[in-house]
Amino acid sequence: MKLLAITSCPNGIAHTYMAAENIEKAAEEMNVTMKVETQGSIGAENEFTKADIEQADAIIIAADKAVDKSRFVGKKLITAGVQEGIRNPKGLIEKAMSNDAPVYKGEGSNKDKMPTSSESTKQNPIYRHLMNGVSFMIPFIVVGGLLIAIALTIGGQPTESGIIIPEDSFWKTIEQIGAAAFSFMVPILAGYIAYSIADRPGLAPGMIGGFIAANGSFYGSEASAGFLGGIIAGFLAGYVALWIKRVKVPKMMQPIMPIIIIPVLSSLIVGILFVLVIGAPVAQVFESLTGWLAGMQGTSSILLALILGAMISFDMGGPVNKVAFLFGSAMIGEGNYEIMGPIAVAIAVPPIGLGLATLLFKSKFEKSQREAGKASITMGFFGITEGAIPFAAQDPLRVIPSIMVGSMTGSVIAMLSNVGDRVAHGGPIVGILGAVDNVLMFFVAIIVGSIVTALMIKLLKKDEDTSMIKNENSSKSEEKVEKDLPQENKVEDIHKLTDITSIELIDTNLKEKTRDAVIDGMIAKLANSNALSSTEEFKQAILERENQSSTGIGMNVAIPHGKSDAVKVPRVVFGVQKDGVDWNSADQSLAKLIFMIAVPKHAEGDAHLKILQMLSRKLMDDDFREQLIRVKSNEEAYQLLDQIK
Repeated sequence: MKLLAITSCPNGIAHTYMAAENIEKAAEEMNVTMKVETQGSIGAENEFTKADIEQADAIIIAADKAVDKSRFVGKKLITAGVQEGIRNPKGLIEKAMSNDAPVYKGEGSNKDKMPTSSESTKQNPIYRHLMNGVSFMIPFIVVGGLLIAIALTIGGQPTESGIIIPEDSFWKTIEQIGAAAFSFMVPILAGYIAYSIADRPGLAPGMIGGFIAANGSFYGSEASAGFLGGIIAGFLAGYVALWIKRVKVPKMMQPIMPIIIIPVLSSLIVGILFVLVIGAPVAQVFESLTGWLAGMQGTSSILLALILGAMISFDMGGPVNKVAFLFGSAMIGEGNYEIMGPIAVAIAVPPIGLGLATLLFKSKFEKSQREAGKASITMGFFGITEGAIPFAAQDPLRVIPSIMVGSMTGSVIAMLSNVGDRVAHGGPIVGILGAVDNVLMFFVAIIVGSIVTALMIKLLKKDEDTSMIKNENSSKSEEKVEKDLPQENKVEDIHKLTDITSIELIDTNLKEKTRDAVIDGMIAKLANSNALSSTEEFKQAILERENQSSTGIGMNVAIPHGKSDAVKVPRVVFGVQKDGVDWNSADQSLAKLIFMIAVPKHAEGDAHLKILQMLSRKLMDDDFREQLIRVKSNEEAYQLLDQIK
């Protein structure tokens, strides 16, 4: 049986790819052929071809954003939230394979219709539309906040009234660019909420309504309706546009409906309603809310910090987390940075705290969990709360209360210390980039919250069943494993890419012109370095992976990889083909940078994922890819690859 799946989350970062990985892994265990298309922050990857869809027996959509289903008419299709893809991938696959899976029939003959916009599903449509707007809004807040923070840090001058940037300074221009980015926040939020509801006809009225909401002068108010007004404008524009779309009109008018009639009428209706009826009352509510938050002191501020910390950590990037995050982001737009400060701390505490627990209290975790703890700390550093999900999924009754207490502790410390965050993001990284006010207490709050989480884990979580046996016989067990495992098959401790590659495995001037020829040449290098016991067996593993879906990930990069018993030790071969090779990449770009990953079958869970993680993170850097393409020698390439860790 062949299945297809789409994963997508509002931010398009961690949840999207974690769900894809878990669905692929579950399908492999169930002997089901699976191809997963991810709709992440860099766009759609591994996109389905027409042949893929024709051959598929069913489609799974695990997403918290609007996904166009029009290409799946006539196919069995099930939908769920992205969390379901992470936590219950086998259940989704079983449901898709069952006879009860519904056949998607589309929305009649209207091809312009975006089926997800009004379809009734088990997902909360209000949440889905809201998160679609939030996902497009966040980059504008991040860009604006970072530019303003950098301008103040470098170009600001302390005065009695605070840090001020001189009007004639270059950094004043940078601050103004950041402020311009902020000004797009509410219109983008409203526009893409409306887009999620009514597709393209809703985009213009949504953005126009959002712009009016963000400018109180339209309705005679000194204050704007803020993000609350933007949300109202987005939903109003979306549903007005959707209502007009459903009106039957003569055939001669149908072509101009989506580009003229619907946008114009929707914009007029939303604009007039906001100016005459909605704007001023919402602005008053939002002004009162902002003033109340700004004036919070003592016990009231502590209560808010406790609530925000608990919400952020409760579902680690899920709906509750996103509500708190959106609240903090909106306050940044209003100049109140001391709401996002505690949130930024709470975001980092769960993954860092759990990673710390795996280091301090090893008896509480299996070996695989201890390894995951290292990745969890890294994710926490970059403000990705989802790093805690693998631990919470295995032991939710103990892990979730532990991380909630830790996040609440850190959040309260940050609130009492007046920690502010000018960027809609969290983790130590925003402190290092200069976006945080009172950065010392910001780091103190993260450290204390993480320690509290680790101590809660020690208090609540039981030792693993086999931990005592392992502790009593650890040296004997390890010696036995070492003896049972052939010397050449031991998994190396990989800290950076150059641990598993060498100058001999690099070729910066590949001559081969086709995909298969490049693969043969790279396999020959592996064989010459004594990394393979059978070239044919490994080549079969590589080609089987290519047959499932192209490993051309786009951006002029291909990462062919194989997991096989023919591989003695993990190795990576790197080559540069200046003219490019057709690798059937998702973005149609030719592969100029080619990384071949070879890992032993028994190491696929450790080495394979770790190498892919290192590569994918660094290869997102445009400048780094350009440097690799321009290298003149294998030695120069090796020096660049040494940065991948």
